[in-house]
Amino acid sequence: PRVLRLGGLRVVIYLNDHAPTHVHVIGQGNEAIFELNGPNGTVTLRENYGFSRREIAAIERALLRNLAALLTAWERIHGTA
Repeated sequence: PRVLRLGGLRVVIYLNDHAPTHVHVIGQGNEAIFELNGPNGTVTLRENYGFSRREIAAIERALLRNLAALLTAWERIHGTA
């Protein structure tokens, strides 16, 4: 399910996904996967399929601003963060 919208991008946590805690950012024909490294941690790019470095940096900042909500969504969907 979509857990967040960043402009024209969807942030998704798949129901059948696996640890480590991560989100998929999808839009504009591109996709990137970011690991969420705990409530006081960072956001780490794991895979990028088409986003520019500038777009990745902007996405990382937006994910960090929403990190607590993303971790809560992961826990709601998968049981643990």
